[in-house]
Amino acid sequence: MAYVISNECTACGTCLPECPSEAISEGDIYKIDPDKCIDCGACADVCPVEAISPA
Repeated sequence: MAYVISNECTACGTCLPECPSEAISEGDIYKIDPDKCIDCGACADVCPVEAISPA
């Protein structure tokens, strides 16, 4: 199950370096590619606004 980023995302970039599979792409609201996500949760652990959760 891939993680998803909600509209609460502030595009701070904290999650980008934490993703071992480079599944997160930048934008006004970041997005996680479900085909690349390995369900490790590293991104969710560091999100300061808790905008990342399991799908």
